[in-house]
Amino acid sequence: MAARALIVIAMTAAVLGTALGASYTVGAPRGSWDTQTNYFQWASNLKFRAGDQVLFRYSRAAHNVVEVSRADYDACSASSPIASFQTGNDIVPLTAAGSRYFICGVPGHCDGSMKVRIDIEEATPGGAPSPVSPRAGAAAPAVAPVPSAETPSTSGQAMPPSSSAVSARAGSVGQLCLGVIFTAGLMVFY
Repeated sequence: MAARALIVIAMTAAVLGTALGASYTVGAPRGSWDTQTNYFQWASNLKFRAGDQVLFRYSRAAHNVVEVSRADYDACSASSPIASFQTGNDIVPLTAAGSRYFICGVPGHCDGSMKVRIDIEEATPGGAPSPVSPRAGAAAPAVAPVPSAETPSTSGQAMPPSSSAVSARAGSVGQLCLGVIFTAGLMVFY
């Protein structure tokens, strides 16, 4: 009976581990969201997949995070943000394959290379993270607020929510529920 319980626990951990994508702290392990980190090099060493998330850690007094279009990324312009984050501990879900562009909206910071392009691949079967994808430490913060009508942009005006950011929470909850249902099914057989 103890062996069966151990098998159920191991299967539960495997299912829940694949239901949740990998989490990456931008600039880790040597840096954070700052003016010293080489974000091109950091991102080129990782494989991001749909279902993963990125965490921006920074001093709220010194920086922010602005998601922008490719043209605004290339021009270092935060004038038409897709989303804006200012908590200093911002989690951004990567919900779909494609490229996402982030800059620091503080004047001069993006021009000083404080910007990152994140290329996201399709999720692997079962939602498992890539074997070369490191996970962030266990002391991860709560999810930063998804941009909403109440989230101010860098210009101080309210921004509508990003459709990809809103769907991320529903997808993660759905995957977690499937994991719980699968685990319950395993327990019935044992």
